Amino acid sequence: MSGAGVLGTGIDLVENERMREVLGRWGGRFKEKVFLTPERDYCERRAAPWRHYAGRFAVKEAVAKAFGTGIERRLGWLDICVKRDPDSGAPFVVLSERGRTLARRLGAKNILISLAHTRHYAVAHALLVANDSSDVRCRS
Repeated sequence: MSGAGVLGTGIDLVENERMREVLGRWGGRFKEKVFLTPERDYCERRAAPWRHYAGRFAVKEAVAKAFGTGIERRLGWLDICVKRDPDSGAPFVVLSERGRTLARRLGAKNILISLAHTRHYAVAHALLVANDSSDVRCRS
């Protein structure tokens, strides 16, 4: 595959109990600052919402690390939305226009993510990929 290559990689690990504590302390303010409505709706429908918030938080951190920016003015919490494929259940990332602009500037065409949960932790890994194929995951 010509033109393919990894531009960046990121990983993040979140303690589920810590996310539960943060949600208990800051509640809606934290959720609105970090998670978009579709993410909040998804998490709140789950039996243990804090575990799903932890997973989405880990994905956002991993993606920001793959961009090489971390969460900051060029790529904020709300520029990264974690969704699930309705058929496979696999997570994928949707970037805001600001996020897509940064991805284009870096030559990224795809963001591959992996997300795993245990009872105590959520872990996510992200790869920022340059690829001649269509931008399957950098979509709106």
